[in-house]
Amino acid sequence: MSASASGSAKPSASAGSPASPSAGTTASAPAAARPAGTSSGSVFTGLAFDTCTAPSAAAMNAWRGTSPYGAIAVYVGGRNRGCAQPQLTASWVRTVSTAGWKLIPLYVGAQPPCQTGSSPEKITAATAATLGATDGADAVAKASALGMRAGSTLYLDVEAYSAADTACADAVLTYTQAFDRAVRARSYRPGFYGFASSSAAGIARAAAAGKPDLPEALWYAKYDGAADTTGSFPYAAGLFTGHRRGHQYQVNQRETYGGATLTVDRNAWDAPVAVTG
Repeated sequence: MSASASGSAKPSASAGSPASPSAGTTASAPAAARPAGTSSGSVFTGLAFDTCTAPSAAAMNAWRGTSPYGAIAVYVGGRNRGCAQPQLTASWVRTVSTAGWKLIPLYVGAQPPCQTGSSPEKITAATAATLGATDGADAVAKASALGMRAGSTLYLDVEAYSAADTACADAVLTYTQAFDRAVRARSYRPGFYGFASSSAAGIARAAAAGKPDLPEALWYAKYDGAADTTGSFPYAAGLFTGHRRGHQYQVNQRETYGGATLTVDRNAWDAPVAVTG
């Protein structure tokens, strides 16, 4: 995720993702001019945002009436989650869900063994399967405690790494598969967030090869400014079709709606979200 919204440090463009656009823009537009999207069951289609710390209910209420967004990604857990979450409680989930927001649960699990920088929890080849199973169970427990019910899709956040390091990629895949099995075993659904040229690319390659125990939805970070999940999709067109894609297309944007200002990352969304209520 972005520097403002990440559970771990955002890599530079040289780490396999394009340079992000400049930050600091202040936006304001009436909801009628920029619709917040549509939802059907556990799928939301429209614009979503993510920010490191869940905003107050008051800020969410201000944005609900005036912003283009209809969904927000929230960091439900993980040892590598970078921000405190004083607002993120079961009561907050009920309040914002009742107001009409769709929620995208994000879990910052163990990070790649070849990732630069330090993370409290990292994958190794020896521990990948065990860590994945433990973190998958923990992701379900954290989401459930917040009132996100069975059937919710939980997105595993894996940050960028060197795609040329095949041993590293293999460890990430093993970890992800174990995470996914643990999530499914508890009647939740696994999703995945990653960078278009590394972590998300590894999942796309595995899907193209027909590997088992993969995420059902893919949320890819590709900072091209294109608010879509089709023309910008960087992999084979037949992958993750049927409302199973999210695209993080801009980061660190300062926006003001209804008098409330937040710094957010922008996402085009056509994928499952949490089941609440």
